[in-house]
Amino acid sequence: MKLFNRDFLTLKDFKKDELLFLIDLAYDFKKKKKTGERHSFLVGKSAALFFEKPSTRTRISLEVACNDLGIHPIYLESKQMQISRGEPIKDTARVLERYVDIIIARVYSHKTLEILAEYADIPVVNALSDFAHPLQILGDFLTIKEKIGLNDVKIAFLGDGDNNVAHSLLFGCAILGLDFRIGAPKAYQPSQSVLENAKKLAEKNHGKVLITEDPIEAVRDADIIYTDVWVSMGDEAEAAQRIKIFEPYKVSWDILKYAKEDVLFMHCLPRHEEVEDSVFESKHSIVWDQAENRLHSAKAVLASLLTR
Repeated sequence: MKLFNRDFLTLKDFKKDELLFLIDLAYDFKKKKKTGERHSFLVGKSAALFFEKPSTRTRISLEVACNDLGIHPIYLESKQMQISRGEPIKDTARVLERYVDIIIARVYSHKTLEILAEYADIPVVNALSDFAHPLQILGDFLTIKEKIGLNDVKIAFLGDGDNNVAHSLLFGCAILGLDFRIGAPKAYQPSQSVLENAKKLAEKNHGKVLITEDPIEAVRDADIIYTDVWVSMGDEAEAAQRIKIFEPYKVSWDILKYAKEDVLFMHCLPRHEEVEDSVFESKHSIVWDQAENRLHSAKAVLASLLTR
C-alpha cells in the first residue's frame, strides 16, 4: 500500500496520481465491505475524533471506518474538553499525540486544523473546516467514477462558490483535469487566491475552470450538477438575505434542461431550499451513493496515513 507521510487537510496538497490512488483504494474498500471480506489490519491503533460542529454522515462514516479497519475511535466533543475553558489548541494537540495515532477534526476554522497539524507529530485529517471538505469530495469522485468515469467530465456547482465544498471540488477537479464550472453571485465566488491556485493546477493537469454569475452558462451541457446549502453552520444570522440572493441558483427542472439529458445531481447533504424536492428525489439524483461513499473514502485516507 502506498503511504502518505503527511496530513490530509486540503486536496490541493496532493498530486493527480495520489488522488487517483485514494479513489481506487476507496473503491477496493467498498468491494471488501460488500463481500464481507475482513480488512481490520490496523488493530491497536487509536483515533481522536475531535468535533466542534454537529454531524451525521461525517461522524458515523468515520466511526464505522475506524471500526472496520480495527482502529479504536474516541469521540471528543469540544465543549466537553478543556478547550472550552480556554486551553490552547496547540496544547491539546501535544496531549493527543501522546495518546492516539491520528487526529480527525471537524472544526469551524481551518486555522484550528493548521495549528493541530503544526503541533501534533501524528497525522491530522480534515473532517470539515470553513475552507475545505476533502473527505466529502474524495467520496464524490468515487461516486462519479462508478457512474460515468473520470474522463472528459463536466461538473457544475451552483450556489455559494466560496464555501468549503466548492473549494474542494475546485481543487479536486483541477488536479484531475476535469471541466469545472461555478455558477454563483459575484460576492460569493472563490477568492482570488483560491482561484489562482486552482487555475495553476488546472493548467498543469489540462483541466478547465469557469466562474460565472450565470447559472445557465454554468450548467450548459454538464454531466454533473452539484449544490450545497446556502446557509452553512455559522451563517444563520444571514439566512434570509442568503436565500434571497441564491434563489436564481436553485437546482430546478428549468435548470436541468440546459445540462445533458442524463445529467446527474449531487449534494453533500443535508439539503434545504437549494434544490427542488422533485429533482432531489428523481432518477437523476445520486446523493445516497455519495453518502455511502463517505465511508469508503474515509477508510482510504486513514489506511494510507496509518499503514507502516
